Amino acid sequence: MNLHSLIIRTLTGVIYVLLLVGCTIYSPVSAFFFFAIITAATLWEFGSLMNAHVHSQMVRPVNSMAGVVLVAAVWLSTIANPQTAQTFALFGLLLIYIIVSELYRHSKNPLRNWALCFASQIYVALPFALLPLLSIGFNAETGELVYSWIYPLALFIFLWVNDTFAYLCGCSLQKFFPAKLFPSISPKKSWIGSIGGAIFTLVAAVLIYYWQPETMPLWRWIGFALVVIVFGTWGDLVESLIKRHLGIKDSGKILPGHGGMLDRFDSALLSIPASVIYFVLT
Repeated sequence: MNLHSLIIRTLTGVIYVLLLVGCTIYSPVSAFFFFAIITAATLWEFGSLMNAHVHSQMVRPVNSMAGVVLVAAVWLSTIANPQTAQTFALFGLLLIYIIVSELYRHSKNPLRNWALCFASQIYVALPFALLPLLSIGFNAETGELVYSWIYPLALFIFLWVNDTFAYLCGCSLQKFFPAKLFPSISPKKSWIGSIGGAIFTLVAAVLIYYWQPETMPLWRWIGFALVVIVFGTWGDLVESLIKRHLGIKDSGKILPGHGGMLDRFDSALLSIPASVIYFVLT
């Protein structure tokens, strides 16, 4: 990587991190708009990839709009807004449009179009829609809603730490421990890299606990980090499987030096629902 590419990659990463952190901390409204935009862009990218490489004809505008409406519906339901039912109804209406539109579009493979649209809603839109379940809760003593930005922010911190140190440990130690994690899907990933990333992510969990000790016990932070480590790695591998099947290196070019939206959020797409389940069960 030359100096110019490194500078572009660094600037893109800094802007992305600042936007995510700033919008997440500032308010639930700014967090909603940020992740709604991310949802729309990621769904559009997913549709573009499928239309280009598997010869589908996904209705990208409506599919992206449906994902944003799903995100809005869950955020509204979390804050007990009376418009929640109408929002879910709009999501259903958009899905009906996707189904019925195939009667008039004369697509070569309508079943493939349906399957990919609905798969993208589950794979992309649903995880972002579940984010407020990590951050917005009800205070029984005051009767007020409480926005706790630390939990979604911690999830992304865990993902960043795990990804960064998995790469660094893999590059520096792989020649001594060459065992591959999943060679058929991602030949560059090694067990030593994954273990190194996991160790530093657990350290990050401990540091966050000492930074915010009033949030939850240390054991729960450790469990949270472990969930993100495991499902974040699987999320990365799932996207690698998609790209390998499509025969592409990056999912897009919207983020200079980082690829596409799926490249940037692949680990989060499985980590978010898994973390929600973790908090529900613990």
